[in-house]
Amino acid sequence: MRPNAFSNDGNFYKGNLHTHSTNSDGKLSPELVCKKYKEKGYDFLCISDHFVRKFDYPITDTSKFRCNDFTTLLGAEVHSGFMENGQSWHLLAVGLPKDFKPSNTQESASDLAKRCSESGAIVSIAHPQWSGLTLSDAEQISYAHSVEIYNHGCAVDSDRGDGAHLLDLMLSKGSKLSLIATDDAHFRSNDYFGGWVEVKSKNNNPEELLQSLKDGNFYSSQGPKIYDIDINKERLKIKSSPVNSVILVGYGSASLANHGLLMTEAEIKFPKGAESPWVRIIIIDGKGKKAWSNPIWRDEL
Repeated sequence: MRPNAFSNDGNFYKGNLHTHSTNSDGKLSPELVCKKYKEKGYDFLCISDHFVRKFDYPITDTSKFRCNDFTTLLGAEVHSGFMENGQSWHLLAVGLPKDFKPSNTQESASDLAKRCSESGAIVSIAHPQWSGLTLSDAEQISYAHSVEIYNHGCAVDSDRGDGAHLLDLMLSKGSKLSLIATDDAHFRSNDYFGGWVEVKSKNNNPEELLQSLKDGNFYSSQGPKIYDIDINKERLKIKSSPVNSVILVGYGSASLANHGLLMTEAEIKFPKGAESPWVRIIIIDGKGKKAWSNPIWRDEL
């Protein structure tokens, strides 16, 4: 079985889903943020300013910066309710309508996630390590589509950019989530161009990109490219840009790996009796940069 990201027709489009501008706490104007990502070779961008009263609840409209080879999705980093540690929730909502409104009351994070999802957005749990999220926190957000596996800004500024631990706990509880790598760029430090998604789509337009994100037809990266994944209940085959490690992880401590130098193809055979309900794949290049597949569920093979 080849996941849809590798079997569907179309091309991979590179994009960052988590960015801030002067409409909230970012350093650069929306126009300049879009210009920088376009010049860096990105195909699309979401400026996700903080949707809070302090900044007058912005949904930053970047539609005027779209052109033939660069597009934008509208969204925001939304906040409401409190985690177990007493701090405010951070949820990333990509694909919000321009007229998305704040609640008239202090709604729960669960209700906010539901409202964002029902408005058409893909909802992600943002920077779980940085936030100090617990599993019981995360289990409240039943309308989440994904978890940030890597947040570059949090990695650069606090060494808390990883989301793997929380993601794997949620997968092992049966939550069928995807994973995203993002920048969370504010352009006040070297917090940009470090994590992104590669989305398979027939066209680089907001509607098709958003649908592919909702369908999980993408992978995430810090640099390496995944060209193909072919998996069944006996083995995994993968083709990629040159990497030194291919790692497969699953339920609990389950893991398998191939290591080498500048590998562009690898095969991992599954031992008999090793039946994790889900697996996900990580590749690592010679610079330590990673790419991540979305989780693959055994009952779908």
